[in-house]
Amino acid sequence: MPKMKSHKGARKRFTLTGTGKVKRGRAFKSHILTKKTSKRKRRLRRSAIIATRGETKRLKRLLQA
Repeated sequence: MPKMKSHKGARKRFTLTGTGKVKRGRAFKSHILTKKTSKRKRRLRRSAIIATRGETKRLKRLLQA
């Protein structure tokens, strides 16, 4: 049986932390930034952790090589 391949789309969007949590970037930061406040844009720079256990489990399966 061939090796399992990681999901390339998921690999580009998510990273695993050292403790095994899944980290993601925030959406809505690519364009139309003039109407967004500085505070909002600053918050969008920060990464977020996937909180749901089900989502984390599914994403880990996609990320494993």
